[in-house]
Amino acid sequence: MESIKRFNTIDDFDVTDKTVLIRVDINAPVDPNSGIILDDTRMKLHAETIKELSMKGAKTVVLAHQSRPGKNDFTTLEQHALVLSKAVGLEVKYVDSLFSSKAREAILALEPGQILLLENARFFSEESLKRPAEEQANSILVKKLSPLVDLFINDAFAAAHRSQTSLVGFTRTVPSAAGRVMEKELNVMYSALENVKKPCVFVLGGMKADDSIMVTENVLDNGTADYVLVTGLVANIFIWAAGYDIKSKNKNFIISRGYREMVDKCEDLLERFGDKIIYPHDVAVDVLGDRADVPIDNIPDASIFDIGRKSLVDYARLIRSAKTIFANGPAGVFEDPKFAIGTEDVINAIASSEGYSIIGGGHIAAATVSMGYGNQMDHISSGGGASINLLAGKKLPAVEALTDSMNLFNKE
Repeated sequence: MESIKRFNTIDDFDVTDKTVLIRVDINAPVDPNSGIILDDTRMKLHAETIKELSMKGAKTVVLAHQSRPGKNDFTTLEQHALVLSKAVGLEVKYVDSLFSSKAREAILALEPGQILLLENARFFSEESLKRPAEEQANSILVKKLSPLVDLFINDAFAAAHRSQTSLVGFTRTVPSAAGRVMEKELNVMYSALENVKKPCVFVLGGMKADDSIMVTENVLDNGTADYVLVTGLVANIFIWAAGYDIKSKNKNFIISRGYREMVDKCEDLLERFGDKIIYPHDVAVDVLGDRADVPIDNIPDASIFDIGRKSLVDYARLIRSAKTIFANGPAGVFEDPKFAIGTEDVINAIASSEGYSIIGGGHIAAATVSMGYGNQMDHISSGGGASINLLAGKKLPAVEALTDSMNLFNKE
């Protein structure tokens, strides 16, 4: 059966001698004292799309953001231009403006094959406003730059769950397409979700418990998952919901994160889906700085920092028997070697499984790569928030905007 065409890609356009505005996500950790970029992973990721455009003779204008107002790494993109130049293997010019006459003149001066990086999009106050694409199209940024460009490309999958000016506004004013990163991420995710091979196991953890709980409900409701294995803070909430006394220290932590109502939600999910939701039967707690593995019916008033060793045996068995595995979020406080066992064992089990594996972005992706298992996974997503929203059955505003743009401009 022929797949549905959801959006245009670079292959749908001749970019030769065209001015192409591309939105990427090169947000990177920056040393607040020196201003030096500490990790160039995202630069390398988007370098493929940027280089392809340049090699095809496009005049490439790059739009990106760094951090957000109020944070100590909220800075200009001057350093990013230098690091991006190395990643692409071509000079990336930089202009310390977004849409002033200086920026517009720099865009107009571009020759085919040249690349220009504009200033941090979040220096522009309207960027922080979450509005529909038709409203974002009326922003100053879009009105000033649209007349200068022939095509808008969104390659920022990691930010696709945000409805911000630079991500959705241009899709209403110029023909638009997905870049190679966006295209690959969406094709992998849609294909895996629509043609899921059974048994399918989801391993969900981390600190953003509400997201994981929404995914749990969605994938069990629609029959995608055969089992959901919960870890991290998500597991603690399910253990509490199952009627076990996780003690005041852990209950207070859950409440302090704003997740008290999630306990009731998890009670409902356990009633509805029963043994399809697997939570640990033992956990690791911090006792005077040491790890102690204890059964869930005998948890002391100490912080739960990992799932227990006995539970990991069961988790590994289910993971290795799966034909499709989705994993998002670490299993515990993996920054501490004593409590990294859960995360490491889960990743190890996924890497040694013969099933098709998709790793969400963020911490679990970083842990997977640092353990040397990056090449043993079928797909490691560049966007934790976007991936989890997609798995939770939510629409991604930036992707919806690309679909609308395709339908809008294909009619003309």
